[in-house]
Amino acid sequence: MYKNLKILDEKDKMLHNKCVNATFPLTDEDKNLINNALEYLRLSQDEEKAEELGLRAGMGLAFPQLGSLKNIFVVSYMQEDGSFLEYTVINPTLISYSSELIYVEEGEGCLSVNREVEGIVPRHARITVGYYDTQGNYKEERVREEIAVAFQHEMDHLEGILFTDKIDKKNPYKNMDTMRSI
Repeated sequence: MYKNLKILDEKDKMLHNKCVNATFPLTDEDKNLINNALEYLRLSQDEEKAEELGLRAGMGLAFPQLGSLKNIFVVSYMQEDGSFLEYTVINPTLISYSSELIYVEEGEGCLSVNREVEGIVPRHARITVGYYDTQGNYKEERVREEIAVAFQHEMDHLEGILFTDKIDKKNPYKNMDTMRSI
């Protein structure tokens, strides 16, 4: 059963704070927030359900967007066959990244930014991230393309950075010709 999430707007100062590491075992509140966030993302990517429930499409949510300053984010990506590739990432660290830079051609979006934003955000095409799962087990994941962008976007949230902060205000498409669009 879907429970409506309160996603903070970019004007909320909480979104500009750094998060602290989550501790294990996770609280019931943390587990519920993870499950509700994943459910939101799944439903938001189903056009019919999203319209019915009034949800904006999203691929990731970080805990600060939900009012909790813990280093936790989730990503849910609908694959071509309709199944979801999902990650729950707790206390992430960036281990390595490619030198190749990419950007989202139609521009990045964010469930906390309810407006059109001109410009591009340079992201690494591939990254390796160390993190913990909900049981406290350490994992390393190498992600690429859209998933790499989502991970970097959500990791920025944990540092109090919005994607709009990364767009050059004077030249929103700066160095676009040195990157690959996805």
